[in-house]
Amino acid sequence: MTDNGTGTHGAVLQDGTPDEGGPLVELRGAGKSYGNVRALHGVDLRVHAGRVTCVLGDNGAGKSTLIKIISGLHQHTEGEFLVDGRPVRFSTPREALHQGIATVYQDLATVPLMPVWRNFFLGSEMTKGPWPVRRLDIHRMKRTADEELRNMGIVLDDLEQPIGTLSGGQRQSVAIARAVYFGARVLILDEPTAALGVKQSGVVLKYIAAARDRGLGVIFITHNPHHAYMVGDHFSVLRLGTLELSAERGEVGLEELTNHMAGGAELAALKHELAQVRGVDVEELPEEGDLTAPVAPSPEGDS
Repeated sequence: MTDNGTGTHGAVLQDGTPDEGGPLVELRGAGKSYGNVRALHGVDLRVHAGRVTCVLGDNGAGKSTLIKIISGLHQHTEGEFLVDGRPVRFSTPREALHQGIATVYQDLATVPLMPVWRNFFLGSEMTKGPWPVRRLDIHRMKRTADEELRNMGIVLDDLEQPIGTLSGGQRQSVAIARAVYFGARVLILDEPTAALGVKQSGVVLKYIAAARDRGLGVIFITHNPHHAYMVGDHFSVLRLGTLELSAERGEVGLEELTNHMAGGAELAALKHELAQVRGVDVEELPEEGDLTAPVAPSPEGDS
């Protein structure tokens, strides 16, 4: 429990001032191998403040490995990982959190039967009174949780209700607001809309945009190109551990993004063979040359 009641709220870098205008987080040719298995290879990724970077890919594409590297759960085995322009190698997720990198996983790490305000401060509770008889400052935690949720546009009628009674979209929104309050500068969202319906997915996308508008760099991990295109500023598509597409919003349309996500390049390469199969309509398949991935500029080319 924290004594001053601020948790990591307002956390700043320990080693100097960040490079203004540069990426908050950057991967250069990053990769990860588990023994002889190469899960990720040659991935370039840049996350800027006030922008949503969408990372898309099918199951086994390498999205989870990418999350683990940036969040400090695993260390990269090739390439570079930089925070504010300085190489880092996190040993634990807490080290990443100290640098302002917070991850919201699909399971949200909440206790369903505990009230909303209690989950908001779970593990970082505010206390009051002299040592050794300090006690929870419940009133201040409730007031702070309500204020922070409202700052994100989240209005709940009763913070005493168990968080498990909220909808999936509302729980995701509370987790996002919590990460923002506790000092996140980079917010990693792991498939936040995967198990949600259309309406609740819209709620989550709304708060992803709100986090971006508050100046956070957001990494939105998803397998849904439609959700990504609604809020994304940059799109990276992983396939079998490598980067197939890296493009700004103005460089790729939703249809092309969907084709990359659906393995359109492979289908286009097999188009002439598929045409020989009875009952397979290849008229709507793109041509192979139409799915050339935009070439991402090298880091040296950045201003």
